[in-house]
Amino acid sequence: MIPLEWMPPFMFGGLIIFMLIGFPVAFSLMAAGLFFSVIAMSEGFFGMAFLQAIPQRIFGSVLANDLLLAIPFFTFMGAILERCGLAEEMLDSMGQLFGRVRGGLGYSVIIVGFILGAITGTVAAQVIAMAMISLPVMMRYGYNMRYATGVLAASGTITQLVPPSLVLIVLADQLKTQSGSADVGSMYLGAWGPSLLQIALFALYTFFLARIRPNDLPPVPESALTLKGWTLWKKCLMGIIPSAVLIFLVLGTIMTGIATPTESGAMGAMGALLLAWLRRASIPNLKGLVQEAYQNTMRITAMVVFILIGSTCFSVVFQGVDGGHWVEELFSSLPGGWVGFLIVVNLFVFFLAFFLDFFEIAFIVVPMLAPVAVKLLSPVLLDSMNGNPQAAASAALVWFGVMLCVNMQTSFMHPPFGFALFYLRGVAPKEVKSSDIYWGALPWVGLQLIMVVLVMAFPALVTTFLDKPAAVIQSQDFNFTGEENKSDAPANKVDEDAPVTFQLDKPVK
Repeated sequence: MIPLEWMPPFMFGGLIIFMLIGFPVAFSLMAAGLFFSVIAMSEGFFGMAFLQAIPQRIFGSVLANDLLLAIPFFTFMGAILERCGLAEEMLDSMGQLFGRVRGGLGYSVIIVGFILGAITGTVAAQVIAMAMISLPVMMRYGYNMRYATGVLAASGTITQLVPPSLVLIVLADQLKTQSGSADVGSMYLGAWGPSLLQIALFALYTFFLARIRPNDLPPVPESALTLKGWTLWKKCLMGIIPSAVLIFLVLGTIMTGIATPTESGAMGAMGALLLAWLRRASIPNLKGLVQEAYQNTMRITAMVVFILIGSTCFSVVFQGVDGGHWVEELFSSLPGGWVGFLIVVNLFVFFLAFFLDFFEIAFIVVPMLAPVAVKLLSPVLLDSMNGNPQAAASAALVWFGVMLCVNMQTSFMHPPFGFALFYLRGVAPKEVKSSDIYWGALPWVGLQLIMVVLVMAFPALVTTFLDKPAAVIQSQDFNFTGEENKSDAPANKVDEDAPVTFQLDKPVK
């Protein structure tokens, strides 16, 4: 006889064993869920009818989820922009603009990484494109190899945090509780403050490094700066203006309420196609580019759907064995209250990111932690949300989601399984050592962790731009019904401190 309280930790252990055997994560989730469902039914924790919730959840929450339609649109947009030549022009023009100062090529990589992150939303495309263009130039002018590889990888991973990040869309879908939910528009608004501060930290690190070790970040020689004056500014604007238009199509329409995330993703995909068509003279095979973008979109979308189906199977069984209560008790009883909760969760996610992709972390861990986050973090934001508990619950989920998004940037950066490092290794010249790539990533991982601490300590970085509804005013009941309903009983003294509410017998038409 297995006690019910043992089943949730057994399920986590079983999931780890399935993944260590070598099964893909999606199939490991399905296998663990179905395996432990057999044990749970044999122990009498639930019956066969309970498993009917699995197909219902798959069809209702996955296949019929309109929000998830935004993922293929944004993926397709990023795949088109990866090869349309926009990144090359922007890096060249920004390099000419900042090349005269020490660390100028580093500044150009950081700025272009931020702009590309706001229009592509894919890490692989960004890291590969910027590394192929900028790394040979930085090597030619004597940049320190560890700095060069680190700034390229870090500027590529910032796309996870900068809207319209796929991570934010997935987190918005998973951060749903009975008390509140985090919609995509709020996640985008909340991510702007941390993403801008993250870019500032990267630039500040480059500035101090250029002062402390000037030979590692030399300026570009004047003879190599071929563009000057209006010609240079014109080339910069030719990259920035199309990017700004795409950013408005994708982000502006969501934040102004003109379009849903799916509709804005569709407009962004059409905008990327139009931009590629306008630049067709510099694209050798436009038709082949579009076909490759379709194939890349199909692979990523299929991967996301299979992971979602597997996580649904696992989570239904996990809830059936009272796993939600186990997780709540585990994290609610931590010392330090909400601060202790955030510290433990961020350390947990940081170490999970050594082995799991951000999709897997979002689909497995986040739904279990969301109810605990609402319970512990809502009181912290209650005053800033004008005392509105529902608004505080939703803001708490946005704060928690953006914090996890900042943390999960490191999953692409830290050794030994950082995918950005793999992408960089794949396109870097042979003279670039793997040790330089791994050691070069560590300072930037440290900057990302500093950003996690700042978001945790200053929630206003996330919540400042969120909507703050009016306070919920409670008051004492009054019955406006007529003289015949008056009671002959003597009136009692009214408690002056009691809340006052007004109630009508009939609705107002």
